[in-house]
Amino acid sequence: MKETRSNMLDRIRRAEKRLTRKYAQELLINADLDRTVVSFQGNKRENGHRWCKYKEGFSASLMRYIFRKVGLRSGCILDSFAGSGTTLFAASEAGLDAVGIELLPCSSEIIEVRKLVEDSDKDKLASSIRWFKKTRAWEREGTAKKFCHLRITDGAFPEETERQLGRFLYDAGLLKDVAVSRLLRFAALCVLESISYTRKDGQYLRWDSRSGRRAGGKPFNKGHIPTFSEAIESKLEQIAQDLNGEITLFDRLPSYSSSKRGDVEVHVGSCLDILPVMNSDQFDGLVTSPPYCNRYDYTRTYALELAMLGIGEDEVKNLRQTMLSCTVENREKDDLRQKFRKETFADGNLAFESQEVLREILKYLEQCRVDGSINNTGIPRMVRNYFREMALVIFECARVLKPGSPFVMVNDNVRYQGVHVPVDLILSDFAEAAGFDVEAIWVLPKGKGNSSQQMGLHGRQELRKCVYVWRAKGERAKKLSRRLAVAR
Repeated sequence: MKETRSNMLDRIRRAEKRLTRKYAQELLINADLDRTVVSFQGNKRENGHRWCKYKEGFSASLMRYIFRKVGLRSGCILDSFAGSGTTLFAASEAGLDAVGIELLPCSSEIIEVRKLVEDSDKDKLASSIRWFKKTRAWEREGTAKKFCHLRITDGAFPEETERQLGRFLYDAGLLKDVAVSRLLRFAALCVLESISYTRKDGQYLRWDSRSGRRAGGKPFNKGHIPTFSEAIESKLEQIAQDLNGEITLFDRLPSYSSSKRGDVEVHVGSCLDILPVMNSDQFDGLVTSPPYCNRYDYTRTYALELAMLGIGEDEVKNLRQTMLSCTVENREKDDLRQKFRKETFADGNLAFESQEVLREILKYLEQCRVDGSINNTGIPRMVRNYFREMALVIFECARVLKPGSPFVMVNDNVRYQGVHVPVDLILSDFAEAAGFDVEAIWVLPKGKGNSSQQMGLHGRQELRKCVYVWRAKGERAKKLSRRLAVAR
């Protein structure tokens, strides 16, 4: 006899209450945090960090706060989902060495260029890009580099804007100074969205009605679209000012600034491939923010940047399937057993399968898929794969961290088909099974609302935005946690 939806929802609520009670003492409202700090907004006034808008990231000020709170003062830290490198460069500024793992080529390019800048003569770089800006060579006729559009970016720019962009990229590529040439290309990468008819909108690119491109939903006007000259001159001047130190936009915390910058290293690829081959007990801390379980497809929202870097259609499709499962198009990764150590795979998979709340939620979502009530049939698969992969990542992180080291994660809870998915509690339960102490789950005083579609169908429910603080135990404690997980 098929279980009724009402019964299934009741089972989920009871299971979530039990899990919430388990971590009640660790769930702490943190008045120091707000959405400006736990987002890219806080980077808009940060030298260097402000060059490239990375809306899915967090702020450097949050990193400095975390380093101080968890006692990260020396050694080497890891960011397994490095994004635009905020963790890495905030750590470097504090004198910490930092290693990042990043899959998206446009994100790793941001990190690589900022590393190049740190190793160069900044005054000379500033003078060179100001000289290039004064030439305004891109406004003259001449050879232009072709922008190799993807299908989803075709028609993204006004014709004259695209011509000038191509001229700029061609002339920048002729420069013999590799650092200047690459920094100029990076500046162009930073202005792509502003000069286009598009706006990043979570799961896709939203198109301005002036593009002539047919798009669903209400007509959208993004307001003033700057010319290429307006956008690139402003960006080059901003970079030059930061390089010269002409404007200081923030005061570093005295105890977390350092005369000696730490080294920054980035591994380009998926952490599902790279973490398993890293040495054990290697890092003194880990601070990261993985993709959220919210259907956001970075290969679409960053399609302009990927196209400019020459990433083709097949490569984009491969990136979409390689990244952590967070979109409805992600298929199950059949090779996880081969990627991970035998013990890690067994323990991580056990933690995933034995998590009571998640098990009930997956059962409910699958029933919604079967009866056709869910708005996208890929959601149950995405949620299942997201948590399976995150369990394996957390167990690998337990292995590469030294005993006593902090693991800090920024993440959001989500809601599907009217059901709250307590990502914070589920992942903390995985962490405990992997041998971490759950020290705190810092909850932002103001959460976020769910989608308008969810509110229309199921009512409004504020979802927690959190920063998790876990602490690695010794190896004996980890093994004990795993035995307890087996018994559970």
